Amino acid sequence: MDIFAAGPIAGLVDVVYQFVTALSQVLAPIAGSASAALAVVVLTLIVRTLLIPVGMSQVRAEFTRRRLAPKLAELQRAHAADREKLQRKTMELYAREKASPFAGCLPLVLQAPVLSLVYALFLHPSINGHSNALLSQHLFGVPLGTSFVHVLGSGSLSLPIIAVFVVFLAAIAGVTAVSRKLLASPPVQGLAPAQSNQRQNQLTRVLSFLPFITVVFAAFVPLAAVLYLLTTTSWTVAERVTLRRVLSQASVVAA
Repeated sequence: MDIFAAGPIAGLVDVVYQFVTALSQVLAPIAGSASAALAVVVLTLIVRTLLIPVGMSQVRAEFTRRRLAPKLAELQRAHAADREKLQRKTMELYAREKASPFAGCLPLVLQAPVLSLVYALFLHPSINGHSNALLSQHLFGVPLGTSFVHVLGSGSLSLPIIAVFVVFLAAIAGVTAVSRKLLASPPVQGLAPAQSNQRQNQLTRVLSFLPFITVVFAAFVPLAAVLYLLTTTSWTVAERVTLRRVLSQASVVAA
């Protein structure tokens, strides 16, 4: 069953379709044949602008985790033999500090429905009972509804089309690499070397490579969704660097 063709969800997809189509028509005098692609980029920017408060909460949560790290390390040492008590004490600590260990996941969770809608827009030949005109839109000669994997499996390989996907996938990989370097949490101050949690540091390093899964995911989704991914990952880097600086300065002033 196709959930995007069902009742309310089909109506929601249609609303996004009408918005992207109207935005594409507005941008046509500027972008020409790339107006639909630019409309996807603008849609992404609108979504990320609306999520700026969530980004601020994410950075504040990052500051909170950094501040609580010594206390969490102490809890781990004190209750290493009792995992249930360790979990309870950890949640009590977060409750006292009015913090959440899951706050950093909010931007990803809130964007998932939007990315799904963009994916649906450029995958279905019909939207809520009418034909999908967006599937006829191109960027650099590549249909916005075509994926890199589909091109490779089509049997009729076109070097220009492959080159377009390679450039975009490489761009996502590059932005992800920059993000991994710039947005890595700094080492926790106040812990002696012998007290440092080497296992946690190793796990953090391993998890820091997980964003590169986005590149693999981008190879399977339509080009329009690739544009969304590239725009939102680029925004994330710029937003986090900016908010870190602004909120850090605000904390210093408040102190």
